[in-house]
Amino acid sequence: MEYLRGERPPGCALCNALAEPCEDLSLVAHRGEHAFVVMNRYPYNNGHVMVVPNRHVSTLELLDDEELLSVMKLANLSVAALRNLAAPDGFNIGVNLGSAAGAGIEAHCHVHVVPRWAGDTSFMPVLAQTRVIPESLSDTRRKLAESIHGLLTAGG
Repeated sequence: MEYLRGERPPGCALCNALAEPCEDLSLVAHRGEHAFVVMNRYPYNNGHVMVVPNRHVSTLELLDDEELLSVMKLANLSVAALRNLAAPDGFNIGVNLGSAAGAGIEAHCHVHVVPRWAGDTSFMPVLAQTRVIPESLSDTRRKLAESIHGLLTAGG
């Protein structure tokens, strides 16, 4: 809600992240030819990432086959990297197309990859509208980038 109701910097937040060369500022964990992986600034859980096509389009139907394949491969790679990094019990993977579907950034489509642990929904989000994230986004980004790099160099 902070993002949805708050003031936003000019331009697309996802395009801005892609254009930012400093990973600590952009929170980009991996940059590919057609898509990238970025930490969600307002995560549901620790390790919540978004896989984003480099091209600014609002819906998956506008992606060409190479872009779509790249997004899905990076979603799969993100799952593998997060498994290695944080050993979650499961994942939520999804796309919100349009504001009616819950898209906070509806002009640039993206796929959410959210690690889940048994019992990770506690009283904090329900009563205090607060999420407990035990690690800074920059630290998680760095560890995730290392995990992705390790998988890619190992051929995974």
